[in-house]
Amino acid sequence: MSVLPHKEALSPGLTDGRQTLSVKTRKLVIFGALAAAAGFLLFKIAPASLPSLNNSLTNSVSRHSIPAQCADTSPISTTAPRHNVWKNFDVEEATAIREWLWAYKDLNGLGLNLTTSMAATDLDNSIILIENFPPPKADVLGYFDRDGASPQRFAQVVLALGAASPPSFENYLLGPLPEVISKLSLGDASIELKPLRHIYTRPDVPYTARLYTLNGTFTERFLSGASGPHSTTQPRISSAVVYTGAEIHSRILRQWFQLKKNVPGSYLMTLDMYFYVDFTSMDPSEWYLIRMVYNRQVFNTTEDFLEAYLNGTLKRSNLPDVPSSGEEAWAGRERRGHKRDLDERAGPRQVSFNGARYRVDKDNQWITWMGWSFYLSFGRDMGMSLWDVRFRGERILYEISPQEALGVYSGSDPHQASTVFLDRGFGMGIATRALIVGYDCPYDSLLLPATTHSVIGTLQQKDAICVFERDSGKPLSRHTGYLKGEMGAVKGYELVVRTISTVGNYDYLFDYTFQLDGTLEVRVSASGYLQGAWWDDTEMSYGTKIRDTYMGSIHDHIINYKFDFDIAGTRNSLMAISLENEVVEQPWFEDDWGQDVHQQKIVRTMIRNESDALLDYPKNYEGVYAIINEEELNRWGYPRGYAIHPGISPIHLTNLDSKRTKNNVNFAKHHLAVSRRKDSEPSSSSMWNVNLPGAPPVDFYEFFDGESLEQEDLTAWVNLGMHHIPRAEDSPMTLTNIATSSVLLTPFNFNDWDPAMESMNAIVINVPEPGQTWAGNENGVEIEYCLPASCRQVQLQSFEYF
Repeated sequence: MSVLPHKEALSPGLTDGRQTLSVKTRKLVIFGALAAAAGFLLFKIAPASLPSLNNSLTNSVSRHSIPAQCADTSPISTTAPRHNVWKNFDVEEATAIREWLWAYKDLNGLGLNLTTSMAATDLDNSIILIENFPPPKADVLGYFDRDGASPQRFAQVVLALGAASPPSFENYLLGPLPEVISKLSLGDASIELKPLRHIYTRPDVPYTARLYTLNGTFTERFLSGASGPHSTTQPRISSAVVYTGAEIHSRILRQWFQLKKNVPGSYLMTLDMYFYVDFTSMDPSEWYLIRMVYNRQVFNTTEDFLEAYLNGTLKRSNLPDVPSSGEEAWAGRERRGHKRDLDERAGPRQVSFNGARYRVDKDNQWITWMGWSFYLSFGRDMGMSLWDVRFRGERILYEISPQEALGVYSGSDPHQASTVFLDRGFGMGIATRALIVGYDCPYDSLLLPATTHSVIGTLQQKDAICVFERDSGKPLSRHTGYLKGEMGAVKGYELVVRTISTVGNYDYLFDYTFQLDGTLEVRVSASGYLQGAWWDDTEMSYGTKIRDTYMGSIHDHIINYKFDFDIAGTRNSLMAISLENEVVEQPWFEDDWGQDVHQQKIVRTMIRNESDALLDYPKNYEGVYAIINEEELNRWGYPRGYAIHPGISPIHLTNLDSKRTKNNVNFAKHHLAVSRRKDSEPSSSSMWNVNLPGAPPVDFYEFFDGESLEQEDLTAWVNLGMHHIPRAEDSPMTLTNIATSSVLLTPFNFNDWDPAMESMNAIVINVPEPGQTWAGNENGVEIEYCLPASCRQVQLQSFEYF
């Protein structure tokens, strides 16, 4: 029976639309009584005076007087369920393939007329790339999921055909290759060398798309030896531009250079002198200077510049910055400034007292941790990729791979205003160097090698990849409650796979962080040197002054990723989940505010066509996109899926109209896009895109041709990046805590409940009875009381050429 009076039992309560004082008073009394009762119950459930929770739990942990040595932190060896079909060739295999190519003769008895890459010039034929070509997905799934035959192996071979007429770059597919590749086994007549064209939207790659010249006379001719090892200056190169087809009848290759000091930290120390060079011709004697710029004065020849200098009409720019005493090494990494209190002590160190909790098949580069499993591969263009990524036995993603690293600069000088870098062309994989243990990765990390086979030969980096488990420093979930089973936490352990590429001035840290609930964070962070520029007052809108005559230029970083989802199979769809405001009338509200309720609601919309799948995140991030399987439901009737959840700095390119990014960076012009997955569309870019803005080999927009996205095999192309507005604190180097971007691939009704509740590294705490102490149930998991191994000395493993 209700103890509250009905409306009719109240005193006459409405006069001119207002409540009388007696009604309001009675409501306040009732509310006060309810609040007091709630407070009394809470007090009874949560007594005010109890023993210290943390003291009670800590004292229950046993300690021995003399600790033993901790368990070995090396990962536990295991065997992959299938061999790694994506793994690159080893040194012996690549050597055998090179020898086969050198000996190759076509049906007419003609060979490839190859010159060794280190001796080749632009006028020669040479090998640019040898790499394992990923097998068709259908063949891999047949092998992995249905015990079919192992897919046939093929090599992708890229040749620079400078001796051909016309010269060009050509892609070939070599195979099928035997399971064991050797000089002897490659004698099989069934092995063929065929053109590989289906992976490009425009497969004909002109020779003017070359990224660099192989001729040693390049800088000697145009900069009079300025780039020599003992010179005081070096040339800095901006992006080249190749005009083709309808843009200009003949193909031309031109590039801006800016001089910089030849000293440590030279990337920051630019000089006010710029050269515009045409090196379209393969013959260095035909290269020529188009113009040069000094202090915003344009000269068509060096003679014009010297004449202005000699006759006194040259307007001199400021003298380059001269560091004051004690600041000579301002652009280096030597410690300077004041010593901080207690900084002479080593900082905290991560220790796995109970030993490693992940397993590794080093030969196949297959890793398992807490329900996760995945394979690794490594390539010349973009470095590390992940394959067959599974959680609790189910494949979530067939492939995760970076596609391109784009940098677009701005400025009022010809170099900054013309700089567009697509680092895939320079090779993020061959730019990977040894990780510094204890700094780049924790001391007990697993270090894995990476091998590439490119124009510089076979490069084997022993410590290219690190794998480690870490405590995130926060619980993955927790609650303080006073009813049985409410209070507790799950530790936020994570497994991180990391590699770092140094491409010129910038260092890119690629992180893949696996979490206990099935979430995978993909993150990229940047460090290294800014691309410096010459400072004067006209540059105020384009960067930040860091010295008297040096500045950092504003630029965008865009790193594009490929996520080939397989959610409960390959038949997937794309859903947009958004929030919308609504006004509804609710009959149970009769207070002063009336019956109208302003609130938000969830709107679920299926995106059924590729033409509608070039996407941006909603304003204020009021929603999310998810890859779902409409035919596979969880227990509660929802399609199982994974959401693409924006993390830190989920940007896209700012300038969408530059002629230098006309068609070659279309992947960067939206936050994300979703297309039908095809073997013929393996990447959003290519190593040649940077110099072909008008007609690139891969035009990303051509992937989107109106095909259905309804229960098809789907690929999401997602951008990370930073709008880098330089600041004084970017000197001497950019900081990874700010220059970072991430996306989280997280379960979205994929499960029936939080799978992290399976973790044994968790605690449940119940309120003790009066006179008792706190006790926590930690599932029998105890941290060993032991002495950890000593830290490894910092010792970089040098890379090896073969």
